[in-house]
Amino acid sequence: MKNIFTKHNLLKKLIIVPTILVAGLGINSCSDDFLDQPAYNSSDTESVFKNIDTADAFVQGLYRGLVPTEMYYQLGAGDTVTHSAEDGSTNNSKYNICNYQYDSKTPNTITGIYAAMYAVIERTNIAIDRLPDMPATAKRDALLAEAKAIRAFCYYNLIRVYGDVPAIWIPLEEADPNDPATLYPKRTSRDVIYDKVIADIQESIGNMPLSNTSPERLNRQSANALLARIALYAAGYSLRWDLNTGAAGTMSRRPDNARIQQLYQIADAAAASVVNGGTNSGGKSGFENLWFNFCRRNFSAVNQEMLWHIAEYGPNTNSAFGVYAHPGSRGGTYGSRKALQFILPSYYLSFNAADKRRDVATTSYSIYFLNGGAATDTWVDVGTTYSCIMPGKFRISWCVEPQAADARNLNIPIIRYADVLLMYAETQNYLNNGPTPAAIAALQQVRNRAGIGSMSIPTAQQAFESALVQERKWEFSDEFMLRTDLIRMNKLETEINATKQAMKNLSNKTGAYANTPTLRLYKFHKNTQVYGDPFLAVTYIELTDPAQIAAASAVPTASSGYAAFQNTLKAIASANGQTSTTDDKWYPTRMFEAYTSTFNGNARKAVGFTAGFNTLQVGAIIYTKPTGSAENGGTYPNWIEGGGDGLFYGFVPNKTELLPFAAASAGHPLIDNPNLTQLPGY
Repeated sequence: MKNIFTKHNLLKKLIIVPTILVAGLGINSCSDDFLDQPAYNSSDTESVFKNIDTADAFVQGLYRGLVPTEMYYQLGAGDTVTHSAEDGSTNNSKYNICNYQYDSKTPNTITGIYAAMYAVIERTNIAIDRLPDMPATAKRDALLAEAKAIRAFCYYNLIRVYGDVPAIWIPLEEADPNDPATLYPKRTSRDVIYDKVIADIQESIGNMPLSNTSPERLNRQSANALLARIALYAAGYSLRWDLNTGAAGTMSRRPDNARIQQLYQIADAAAASVVNGGTNSGGKSGFENLWFNFCRRNFSAVNQEMLWHIAEYGPNTNSAFGVYAHPGSRGGTYGSRKALQFILPSYYLSFNAADKRRDVATTSYSIYFLNGGAATDTWVDVGTTYSCIMPGKFRISWCVEPQAADARNLNIPIIRYADVLLMYAETQNYLNNGPTPAAIAALQQVRNRAGIGSMSIPTAQQAFESALVQERKWEFSDEFMLRTDLIRMNKLETEINATKQAMKNLSNKTGAYANTPTLRLYKFHKNTQVYGDPFLAVTYIELTDPAQIAAASAVPTASSGYAAFQNTLKAIASANGQTSTTDDKWYPTRMFEAYTSTFNGNARKAVGFTAGFNTLQVGAIIYTKPTGSAENGGTYPNWIEGGGDGLFYGFVPNKTELLPFAAASAGHPLIDNPNLTQLPGY
């Protein structure tokens, strides 16, 4: 009998699974939607692979730990869309990593992704080694293909975060303990790894089922989508350095252009297979219904769009995914949930007026109590300022009731059909030196659902590529791929610089933001405090008429003036096409000031807040600071520039596109494996 985790325990610790992760592999694991898996890393694998049902259960268990929290919490920000709402850079790894300020020791670097991916890789290696010994059946072949695709996904995650990493293709039990490469494997060229996992999927994908009962498991469609994504990363840009000399790196593609062309062709064919398969659609569900139903776990309504999502449901298998990317809540039914991420206002303002995605992907409201938070209190969707726009796809009010504050019952989206459409548009544009009709049609399909089908589409190659970059930002916020997508497309530096300048222009109200309205009139809206509330956005009016601005700005400071002020605001609302009932109320907000400014606090008091200067569930560096430089005493607020906390203050081209390995204590890669070389520059 073979028991792989009681043999070569030293190897397990030194090579694959740092001790800090061994006890935590159940975190972010496959959900109770699957079988309640036994801990196969401590069982007899010979008996497991004597029966197709237990072998199937083992493969289902490979999904455990596939998306560690760090992958979406820390690397899901810093993409010029979503940013950390944690308070400042001092001893705050999340804020530092968001801004590309890395520490090659700890804690300001990410170790968990490395450990978690190799833990899954070891289990996939076991499956890939043992399944061929079973009797040949379609089911066995499908399980083998599934295991290879999962292993490919793990290496893709490792490479996009760390660059060249050790390549391990056999189980520990098969490794020679006397071979130095077994104990301390060196980095392997990412090109070699990519070529291997791409070939694995290509050779086995035909054995996968066309569909499953749930996209929580890979099938032929989602594996083709994954193949397209990995091939694009393999062909794309990355920070490369000489593994032998350790010379400083540069952002470049792999050196063999013929292989680059071939990889684009592989991605193109894989994406075309999904697009032409006739079983998916990017336009049927609508963007709002897509995310509402996904949060509600109504997966049958979204399965045509959600090609693959990781199962997360149950008391022991429930991720904290949705805790981070949501608009925050301050009590009541939902409890107190701090928003740990916020949306850059330059992104919020980038959407076309007709684009339905903005108010789904972002919120300009937070959930707060009206009268201090007593049990009988009224909760309100309170309008916010530009400095505290927050993520909206995974808002708590849309979800099913969570089992705990850090268990949100949200599956983790990995690949959507819209992603396949935009990858297909990208490959068609690259291979044909400009967008083909098929490329334009793919982009058009994404825009049609968004409500901006009338927006012009460029016909020149570079302009079309730039349009795809922007479209990916509009479509995929908070789905933890934008940061590394910008790297593979060699757009990270230009996008970071453009975003920093855009935020300065916004702060100064110059350039594209010279006419951005400074005063909003929000409609008072009570929150239902019911899970599954379909509420989308607080109604507002952006005031541009000087007389209306002056009238709305005359906020009374005594309660005796509140009723007359409401009559004034209702008249303004009516003049702007908004009808008001007797019970309706409005309140002005100066968008470039801090949420806690004197004006904004008094305006909320005038609509009924007993404490208009309420504390939002978001970092103080955001909601207590303005967006405007004039509103900040003539200087940019620190979260935009200055004081060591400005946007992307740690970004260094040809260095911070990849993360260093941690090297501080046992359980960190460079300590556990002295043959691993550090990223140049650290």
